[in-house]
Amino acid sequence: MTALTKYARIEATGLWRPSPDAQRREVIVSIGDATLVISDLRDQALTHWSLAAVMRADTGQRPALYHPDGDPSETLELPDDEEQMIDAIETLRRAISRSRPRTGRLRWVGMAVSMTLVLALALFWLPGALQDHTLRVVPKANRGAIGDALLARIERVSGPVCSDRDGKRALARLGTRLAVGKIAVLPDMARASLHLPGNLLLLDRRLLEQYEEPDVAAGYLLNEDSLRRAGDPLRDLLAAVGLWENFRLLTTGNIAPEALDAYVQHLLTAPRPQAEATALLARFEAAEMRSAPYAYAKDARGETTLALIKGDPMTGRATQPLLSDADWLRLQNICGS
Repeated sequence: MTALTKYARIEATGLWRPSPDAQRREVIVSIGDATLVISDLRDQALTHWSLAAVMRADTGQRPALYHPDGDPSETLELPDDEEQMIDAIETLRRAISRSRPRTGRLRWVGMAVSMTLVLALALFWLPGALQDHTLRVVPKANRGAIGDALLARIERVSGPVCSDRDGKRALARLGTRLAVGKIAVLPDMARASLHLPGNLLLLDRRLLEQYEEPDVAAGYLLNEDSLRRAGDPLRDLLAAVGLWENFRLLTTGNIAPEALDAYVQHLLTAPRPQAEATALLARFEAAEMRSAPYAYAKDARGETTLALIKGDPMTGRATQPLLSDADWLRLQNICGS
């Protein structure tokens, strides 16, 4: 240490007392190699104090009174006229103090790092982990109840589900033919089709009334069911409503009504996805059904649905009608006149 070299030749006289019941002795004080050396008048070392452990008992006062850290019973008193030694010891004590690690600062840094890690986990890991866990444990009955709650909110806008008895029978036969879940037709939905938790597919009545054959409506159903199988409609809902509603569903089995209202607004206004063409064409082929009618209904020019047109699995092959003419008429009238 540069400061030690600077003060290495300084000596002073002082009064040293090794214990409270001992007499004070006149001693010679010098600065050694990182120590304060206390010697008798014959230059015999009596003790060494580590400079890092020298404490002052009377800060700012004279004579200066020092003791080793942790042992105030042993003292060294330097008189006023030993100002050079007092200043040297104080300078060295300040230098050593500055070089020590600041435990309080380290503690705050450690706390800040810990809080940052916790916050990062909360922001990036916890939502996904909580969502995955919720999707694993929510029973089918709850999924169905959530789907029904969403449907009830959509009905406020679109009108109630069409319920003609013969039309519903024809709709059930179409669902069986396509191997999709439950289907409901709505009279005035803002979307051509939707899929909801609980394996529920929705169709707007215009898909039945504006086309001469059921292939277009069936294509929309296959697209929604392909999207449902590729993802999870409940996952989409949880991603939209946020972490708190995810936690609420996990702990209570319910989602707040206002969160469901907001999600319905999202479903009816956000752009709808299109199923991946290869997977969708496989569904058309499995159903022995043409994909071109659906593709042209989505895009009359066929620019955005060219893969479905060129890849139509039934091109050049005879196909069986999806429904009998009678069932198709019943289905077109499912919402009444």
